Amino acid sequence: MAEFPIDRAVALLEEEVKGLQAPVVDLVAAQTRDPFRILVATILSARTRDEVTAAACRRLFKRVAAPEDLEALRVDELEKVIYPVGFYRSKAKHLARLPAALREYFQGRIPDDVESLVRLPGVGRKTANLVVAVAFNKPAVCVDTHVHRIMNIWGYVKTKTPLETETVLRQKLPRKYWIRINSLLVAFGQAVCKPVRPHCDRCVLFDICPRIGVTPRRPPKTQARRVRQTMTRKNVKKLVSWNVNGLRAALQKGFVDVFRELDADVVALQEIKVSPDQLPDDVVKMDGYASYWYPAGRKGYSGTAVFTRLEPVQVIYGLDNHDFDQEGRALTLEFDDFYLVNLYFPNAQPGLKRLDFKIAFNRAVHAFLGRLAGRKSVVACGDFNVAHKPIDLANPKANEQNPGYSARERAWMDEVVAAGYVDTFRKFNQEPGQYTWWTYRFNARSRNIGWRIDYFLVDPASEGRVVNAAIHGDITGSDHCPISIGFK
Repeated sequence: MAEFPIDRAVALLEEEVKGLQAPVVDLVAAQTRDPFRILVATILSARTRDEVTAAACRRLFKRVAAPEDLEALRVDELEKVIYPVGFYRSKAKHLARLPAALREYFQGRIPDDVESLVRLPGVGRKTANLVVAVAFNKPAVCVDTHVHRIMNIWGYVKTKTPLETETVLRQKLPRKYWIRINSLLVAFGQAVCKPVRPHCDRCVLFDICPRIGVTPRRPPKTQARRVRQTMTRKNVKKLVSWNVNGLRAALQKGFVDVFRELDADVVALQEIKVSPDQLPDDVVKMDGYASYWYPAGRKGYSGTAVFTRLEPVQVIYGLDNHDFDQEGRALTLEFDDFYLVNLYFPNAQPGLKRLDFKIAFNRAVHAFLGRLAGRKSVVACGDFNVAHKPIDLANPKANEQNPGYSARERAWMDEVVAAGYVDTFRKFNQEPGQYTWWTYRFNARSRNIGWRIDYFLVDPASEGRVVNAAIHGDITGSDHCPISIGFK
């Protein structure tokens, strides 16, 4: 096998990552070259998504500008400030011990070499190399999981651990790339060369990458072209649905930025767990949108909301059933030529103890949709809390008796589809491995062990109005990801 052309690869990636999200430590460095802040950001970033780290850094740096400021905060206070970064309790303890360690070993300064930095609490070789490169602009090879994984995919190294990769790269990688390589491969690995089903079909390195040991995704043959074509048509509205699993939590994870990037005409949210009076005005009154809220009577629970650029004819709150409506599970906006029904279906709960309640809700929804469909087009979206077919979850056999895949829940979906309602995503995409929810446990999302439980359904007469459907699995901020359709 010919040697991998590292110079060409780096040159191509330099152009490619200009349009990608920079790693959070680079974003901190762009704002300040303060080694202390970069060190803290790097400690927080370990095993944590970048948007979570960024939000934690913003909160922490409002109160902490130098090592001595950390000593003014108790460990439990630090935990609250940095939550929910990964291992936040351990990281809070490391940060609390950092000022004393800096005084004891380095007269209070941040050292600029790897061997010194690893003496500090919470600092391993990856963190130390990153601080040396980013904060001090000194050659250092920072190897995280993305660098280790991608270098082996390229065949540039043949190693089993990040430490082995660091050792080989120090001998082999041209020093001119040492500082930059981590930032390039983290951005590239998060957006394109993903751990699960990398997007080889749109990779700028496709012609030179040997793709060692990878299983690329199989993109729908016509979906990408159809989306590009149809979204440019006049009068095609982009509708988005997203279970945010707590809007206040989502705001700390970059919700507003994601909302702007989605650039939808209507955004339906489920499980908001908040009332509008508990939110900042600039969220309730998002620029360019009107918002409608249906929180649950019980605080911090359930609830739905809709942001819209389109002016509704009327807004319908609930299903005219107190048991369901006190949980804020159905919010309907009537527009000139269609209804948008935003739904958050109950979870059947462990042991299926709430299954009867859920089935009653399901039937009330079905009847409600039928009444609306007699007047104009109906688009029903939201978290249905059920995977319909074996293709819609990673482990169907193991979950046949579990909530979300029990026989009665799937049978109701069968009835809805038999009545002619169209599962819009499956209209365009029949590929397995397409999920919208992943448990926070077991690294399920990075391993793509998930469920497709969020849907856009349309009434039988309106199927032709749906021009595309997508799952936005790249978007984090919740245990669910957004889904969308183009509706003409």
